[in-house]
Amino acid sequence: MIHATDSARLLPADRPTAAGSLALAEHLAHHGPAPRPGAGLIEAVEAAGLTGRGGGGFPTGRKLRSVAGHRRRAVVVANGMESEPLSRKDLALLATVPHLVLDGAALAAEAVGADLVHLCVPDTRTGLLRTLTAAVGERRRAGLDAVPVRVEALPHGYVTSESTALVRWLSGGPARPTASPLHTSERGVRGRPTLVQNVETLAHLALIARHGAAWFRSAGTVTSPGTALVTVSGAVRRPGVLETEPGTPLGALLRQAGGPDRPLQAVLLGGFGGTWLRLRDAAALPFSREGLAPAAAPGAGVVAALAHDACPLAETARILRYLAANGAQQCGPCRFGLPAVADDFSALAEGHAGSDLLDRLRRRIGLLPGRGACRHPDGAARLAASAILAFEADVDHHLGHGHCRRPAALPVPPTDLTEHRR
Repeated sequence: MIHATDSARLLPADRPTAAGSLALAEHLAHHGPAPRPGAGLIEAVEAAGLTGRGGGGFPTGRKLRSVAGHRRRAVVVANGMESEPLSRKDLALLATVPHLVLDGAALAAEAVGADLVHLCVPDTRTGLLRTLTAAVGERRRAGLDAVPVRVEALPHGYVTSESTALVRWLSGGPARPTASPLHTSERGVRGRPTLVQNVETLAHLALIARHGAAWFRSAGTVTSPGTALVTVSGAVRRPGVLETEPGTPLGALLRQAGGPDRPLQAVLLGGFGGTWLRLRDAAALPFSREGLAPAAAPGAGVVAALAHDACPLAETARILRYLAANGAQQCGPCRFGLPAVADDFSALAEGHAGSDLLDRLRRRIGLLPGRGACRHPDGAARLAASAILAFEADVDHHLGHGHCRRPAALPVPPTDLTEHRR
């Protein structure tokens, strides 16, 4: 059961995103006074067991302590880039309760000894940029935060939400990941110790500061405590962002989204760099990092339901073409490996496969993980491999009978691979 009081939720149950953001006075009336930073905040976050909600799942308390342990003045980066096309949770959070995120950013900044917070959001979300700029202005006029906040508009690419890409852009470079052996906690924005934290994680931090570690652990599981935001999309009656508890069975999550609007065959978990599972294999699995392991991972909280009338191979081919066109383009796996895998998978989906295609595709997929400057190729390889495994009957059909010509289902942004091959 999710925390009983509405003031202890991330998203107010009675306020849809379309209703607009809570103003500062409404926020304080809803959640209570802004918590003051104290010496025990990092200990409270560690005791709460809060982990990062951006996809990595790293212990937040350990991150805070690592940055706070340096002598140089630190920087905090609040990551609201949400580059995963199937995710809307960060948008829902920032558009509805921006002050909860800003509370968390202010607390984190004081805990690690930072003198500046960068709040990073996509430059394509102009309405959100106005909302956040107004919220920061409200707090400044109220004298609420000791550490200044800058709202930063970054290019909206698939890899620009990666922590080293943010650090690189904020340091004056391109918004592309780096393969630096140093963690951003040691050498981040302009060489300073830097805490990069997803905006949902910061919002949870603000609630832990208000209600305590034991309260946070009253929801979720021992290993994955608290609540989490999950974006459910695809063939469900009420697609959108849900606040749920880690450990909730996947089938129950789909029911919370209104249930299927037609018969389902599979779910994509974790987003475009995630894993396909047949529904029969996934419905009873707890939606948490430990509950889905080793088959899959929740990523940034993404569940996409695929109907029976869609072709899973065609959907995978479309996603792979998007991933191939939206890599960092700075090493071999992105420049050559991903386009080759995308071409092979497209040939399979379109019924143009030769006798050696499947063996070649498997070999190429196996060459991607662990070889890039970032983990972008790893996610693409995971997606492709999971599709071949989950949809074995479809693979056999396409190899033997050609394209099944079913309509596209998932919202994959348009891409042009030729632009990245010049």
